[in-house]
Amino acid sequence: MNDKPNSLAHHLNELQSGRRSFENAFQSIARMILEEEISKVVVNGKTTYDFQIFRKGKKHIIGMYDEINSFVSYVKDAAEGGSSKEMAFVLVGEPGNGKTYFVEFLCARYREFLQEPKNRKYTFRFTGLDAIGTYGRISAIESQTYEDPAILALNLFESREESLGFLQETLGFTDAQIAALMENYRPLGACSQYIWNDIRTFRQGQIARMLEQVEILPVPLTESLGTITGKYPAKDKITSSAVDLLGEESIQRLLHITDTNNPYRFDLRRGALARVAGGGIHFSDEIFKNKKDLVQVYLGVIQNRTIEIDGYKWPIDTLILATSNNNEFNKFLNEKEEAPIVDRCRICYVSHNTNYKLQKFLTAYAIGSETRTTLTREALHQDPNLNYAASIAVVLSRLPRSEKLTPVETLKLAAGDIAGEKSIKTLAEVIDTLAQDPDITRRFGQKGLGQRNLGRAIQLLVESSETNEGRCMFAYDVFKALERIVLDYVNDANDRIKYLEDLKIAKGLYRERIMTEMFNAYMDEPLAIRKDVLNYVNMIIGVDAENLGPDKMWKYKDPQTGELKAIKIDERYINSVEERLGLKTREQRETFRTSIRKIYGQKISVDPNYDFMDNLELVKAITDVRLKSDIAGAGSLIGALANRTNEENQKLYDRMITTMLNKLGYCQTCAQKTIEYFCTQEDEQ
Repeated sequence: MNDKPNSLAHHLNELQSGRRSFENAFQSIARMILEEEISKVVVNGKTTYDFQIFRKGKKHIIGMYDEINSFVSYVKDAAEGGSSKEMAFVLVGEPGNGKTYFVEFLCARYREFLQEPKNRKYTFRFTGLDAIGTYGRISAIESQTYEDPAILALNLFESREESLGFLQETLGFTDAQIAALMENYRPLGACSQYIWNDIRTFRQGQIARMLEQVEILPVPLTESLGTITGKYPAKDKITSSAVDLLGEESIQRLLHITDTNNPYRFDLRRGALARVAGGGIHFSDEIFKNKKDLVQVYLGVIQNRTIEIDGYKWPIDTLILATSNNNEFNKFLNEKEEAPIVDRCRICYVSHNTNYKLQKFLTAYAIGSETRTTLTREALHQDPNLNYAASIAVVLSRLPRSEKLTPVETLKLAAGDIAGEKSIKTLAEVIDTLAQDPDITRRFGQKGLGQRNLGRAIQLLVESSETNEGRCMFAYDVFKALERIVLDYVNDANDRIKYLEDLKIAKGLYRERIMTEMFNAYMDEPLAIRKDVLNYVNMIIGVDAENLGPDKMWKYKDPQTGELKAIKIDERYINSVEERLGLKTREQRETFRTSIRKIYGQKISVDPNYDFMDNLELVKAITDVRLKSDIAGAGSLIGALANRTNEENQKLYDRMITTMLNKLGYCQTCAQKTIEYFCTQEDEQ
């Protein structure tokens, strides 16, 4: 038999040896995801899997744990022959929460995966057709739906038994290999089958001569051609038609083909589906915005996985992904007669990111990695608190109100932080209760300021005259920009009121952060407050130690370095901190200390670098105590910084500015503005 590199026999030999693979789209994508590392994370009190393939690359996916888990289980179920293979996967959610980005990221990874020799997709081309006589000057025809050569091998003869017998006797396929091939058996598409029959008649059924007219070639992976991964965006009702998806009769081909029954007269590549039919991903953006007859086309394609024109059928092997925003989806659901399409979709409700620590990465994407410049092309500095301020503001807007938790407690628990007495269980209960609401937008994280709104706020911040004049993106200004966005882009009055409230809370949290920053600047030490917090924690652990001598010195092993350290236990300092926390009685103090010791025991064993800085009440209390003991209260520091008429105060101001510039990452503008803000009584909580 012909064993040239581009012959069918050579391809089947490569398949037998494992150097090439024959699998459907679901199997390929499942293998791509599951072959990479998989770790476990705790999200909102529940353990879930984290698939590392989505966490690689420059702008990888942030968060979306539940959504990715849903997608992976859907693909895995379809790969194992479950009911998912007759469904489309539809991401539904608010605009700007990463639905389209997720699909495009997946498509990019899939193209990279298929570039590896073992994973490449192949198809076939019939040659020498001009000799047959009914094809005019068309000499070669490629499979219109990029069918795999193995599909041709399984349909070489008119009966399936004959085809399988040929593979076993002539090519040496074992029963197990045949069974593996048959798992993905499907008939040839209408035009491939018709042309193959023409070749059979022309070559008088001699299989060796027929196969001389078959050439194997790799499926092109160029993104711009729409092969393997293709996108169909919803168009308006006049310009969109089923032709965009399925293809249509080609006048050009009819000029060549004299046999009017030949299905090759239909040009399937004119449609988006045929180009991804050889184990690809079809992405339908805003699927429910399409007019009804187009949605009906999808109905057939999703269920039967075939392209059907005038009774001719072309089986396709495609993963169908779609997105939709909440409004369009709800409109569609209200039209009861459209139920069958939703019935054939696996709906995944995509929430906004509600973890402010992860939001820092998304905010960094919005701010941009390039060096920013002012309108006069001068370098634009970024306030070290800008990312924090923007992140907490947008995340607070995404957290629904609850009677069980305050917004700040919800914010902390959603990021895995400590929130006083409240445990992660409370948050899990709140999320479960909200999940019972039939109105999707009332569920946890389903409503709020999205990534696009954040991007707009950053644009407003950059274009403002204050930013350009001071050559710095000052953190506090982002609140004004977000306020403008809420007023301009949020239509619902109740949502507007809530978001403006959330901005006030965010300003209060920013204020507390600035108190800490000022203390660090005053102490001329970037991590001064962190050291004091850890000192307090170590003191309350050692205060009841048996080996504590009369000098109150206690030795302990530092979990970060493993070294033995000594600390003097200062009970006055401990009491001052606890007074600031509002702990009046001995019982209250003991309860608080026990909770801190418990957190220490739980956290340090997992993360030796845990520093209690997420416990904002404790950090604030320690900051206040230290400012008070060092220079008779924050009020005095404010007074000293605000009134610089005497030399002593001016020196203090200059020293703090120098520390902020050299050690804390501020520029002259944001250092001065931050001190000014610290000296006001704004946003005191």
